[in-house]
Amino acid sequence: MHHISSTLLALSFGAAMTLAAAAQTGMQSGARQNSSMGKQSAGTASSDTNFLKRAAAGGLAEVELGQLAVQKASNEQIKQFGKRMIDDHSKANEELKNIAAQEHVTLPSKPDMKDRATRDQLEKLSGAEFDQAYMSDMLKDHKKDLAEFERASKTAKNPAVKSFAEQTLPVLREHLNQAEQIAPTQKTQASNMQ
Repeated sequence: MHHISSTLLALSFGAAMTLAAAAQTGMQSGARQNSSMGKQSAGTASSDTNFLKRAAAGGLAEVELGQLAVQKASNEQIKQFGKRMIDDHSKANEELKNIAAQEHVTLPSKPDMKDRATRDQLEKLSGAEFDQAYMSDMLKDHKKDLAEFERASKTAKNPAVKSFAEQTLPVLREHLNQAEQIAPTQKTQASNMQ
């Protein structure tokens, strides 16, 4: 009888250990699933997530470069353009943060390396030289942004991402039009100074 009790006790202990191990493995795989879902919700395709991240980094760059323009531009039109970049892109960045929070997407907290390098170069310039370089960058950047936002407005899977792209497009078009009007005057002024 003592031998049967010992065997049952050993079997019960083994079964309990097996159940505990299975439960822990299940919890760990569930935690892995939850943590991966925390990065991106099921409703946000990776292309949508990449668009949100690029738009956020670009928006942060536009604000930083706009602040530089307000401080360093010699032309009042460029100072006003810089102020508009700060205002419009700060507003868009807030909208992006809301969408990202709903979709569990972590956005960058600073501009990408290319935009930081542009900022570093612009910080070294002043006067008409700054004005021309800044407006040249704004032209190039807004053409690229328009293409990305147009693509997202047509191909985004997530309705919130698609709506954000569609609603932001008219503002980006205005920015490009304004930059196109200001930029030629900077080339003329720069060539007159030489």
